[in-house]
Amino acid sequence: MNLSPDPWVWIGAILTLAILSFLYKENPFYRTAEYLFVGVSNGYFIAFMYHNVFLPVLANPLKTATIQVTKEGLSPGLFNPVNEVNFLLLIPAFIGLLYITRFIPKISWLVRIPIAFYLGYYIGLYIPTVLEASIFRQLQGTILTKGSFATTLGGIWAVIILIGVVCTVIYFFFSKEHKGTLGAASKVGIVFVMVGFGASFGYTVMARISLAIGRFLFLFKDWLGIVH
Repeated sequence: MNLSPDPWVWIGAILTLAILSFLYKENPFYRTAEYLFVGVSNGYFIAFMYHNVFLPVLANPLKTATIQVTKEGLSPGLFNPVNEVNFLLLIPAFIGLLYITRFIPKISWLVRIPIAFYLGYYIGLYIPTVLEASIFRQLQGTILTKGSFATTLGGIWAVIILIGVVCTVIYFFFSKEHKGTLGAASKVGIVFVMVGFGASFGYTVMARISLAIGRFLFLFKDWLGIVH
């Protein structure tokens, strides 16, 4: 055994053991590590947003615009949204400040305004992305072409993918009772759905196991020096 002399390694090892102690039962050591993790994560997020978003996107451009006004006076360029330095940034800044009204009961309803802007913007941003990645690409992958049969194995998988997509869609088609051919196709669709869920769950489990292996390797190698 060759214990690490690095104090940060000891801190990481103690916190790791505190988290793993939850496997026995919930205890003060686990709660302390959990609260510390949440606090440090929030502190890091706040510092990251301050230095990488607030300063370069809002504070510094407004500061530069104010300096230009004091030296050269107002100009149309300072109200041009195309320019990086402009006073129109005060509008999204004001909308963002409305989040604070959540803590003022009489005007707490104003918090709905920035939430509406946020949801509307990101829904509009992600809908085309989801359509492109999850629907159009899926449709493209089910189209059989000469290239799909360039190799025997490739052709087999192309046919399996086509059958899987069609049968899965049929399984979620509830406008007609699943009987006969439709019922048989829907049962095949169930199989593909279960395979998809199983693969997704297996991927999640393997990812968590990989994290656990990493922590145990840290304990036995970096901290205790047992593994080389």
